[in-house]
Amino acid sequence: MTAFWTEADYDDHELVEVVRDPKSGLTAIIALHSTHLGPGAGGTRFWHYANPEDAMRDALRLSRGMSYKNAMAGLPMGGGKAVILADADKTKTPEMLAAFADAVEGLGGRYVTAEDVGISEADMAAVAQRTQYVSGLPVEGEDAAGGDPGPFTALGIFLGIKAAVKHKLGKDSVEGVHVAIQGTGSVGGGVARLLAKEGAKLTLSDIHEDRAAALAAELGADTAASDAIMSVACDVFSPNALGAILDDAGIARLDCQVVAGGANNQLQRPEHGPMLAKRGILYAPDYVINAGGIISVTLEYLCRNDKAPCDINEVRKRIAQIPGRLEQIWQESEATGASPDQVADRMAQDLIGR
Repeated sequence: MTAFWTEADYDDHELVEVVRDPKSGLTAIIALHSTHLGPGAGGTRFWHYANPEDAMRDALRLSRGMSYKNAMAGLPMGGGKAVILADADKTKTPEMLAAFADAVEGLGGRYVTAEDVGISEADMAAVAQRTQYVSGLPVEGEDAAGGDPGPFTALGIFLGIKAAVKHKLGKDSVEGVHVAIQGTGSVGGGVARLLAKEGAKLTLSDIHEDRAAALAAELGADTAASDAIMSVACDVFSPNALGAILDDAGIARLDCQVVAGGANNQLQRPEHGPMLAKRGILYAPDYVINAGGIISVTLEYLCRNDKAPCDINEVRKRIAQIPGRLEQIWQESEATGASPDQVADRMAQDLIGR
């Protein structure tokens, strides 16, 4: 693994820790970007990476994104992220989770973890047996804040797509609006169901073709191959899988007026935001539109320390503010000529003192 501070995505991170536990087979990276507003909060990703450099790049990019996401959502939390490097079979054991939990505990509250790709509520419950610095835990009752953050992320994205459709297309509803959705897991699937309920026309795609086909059958949607979804002629392209898809080639393939989805770090490099704007495509900055999940798990965590309301209505109230933040970004973008991602980055950097 090359020195992480030479990576293009290293941004004066406060801490980057490589965790190795040979007994359990754990290799993980915990990255804290900023604790200016509070402890670094962000989920743990369990993923098989082609090489360690990819894992480090993911940890650096995702933790910086969490600093921006938490700041823009008005949360008293900084930015952190963890990635657990899975083997090709994605073998996950209780011993591995225990070793990871001990590493989180060892940071003494500087990092608060939760679910991300490849990690479940049950996994977080196991981690919570060994550290208090965890959220996204199973909750009792429908009115309690917390639990799986996926549905809350999906709700924020749905509201953000509606805001983008109104801003770009001048429509107050997504009825009849064609949305191409990349990724139909917990978040993408939730977005699809909410859109379908309001009458949107959907084209779905997933690397797990059977999952996309099953959801399409449920919702009366079309499907597209995973390598073709970005070329589908549509009103809105909604990326809800992994990031860095908006590169030179990806942007050239787009046939849409809006990009609005939940995937983290959708822009491969800083120049790709202006490239989208030059094509006349309205972009919803990912860490603004996908903040619903972190809003939920943060309020759950703060609630356990008597620092926030535990009512799920408070979570929904804060998620309902996402469209207004996006509209503010788009208006400033149009007034200044800066692309929406540049506007959002400047806002976030001001908030975290960078």
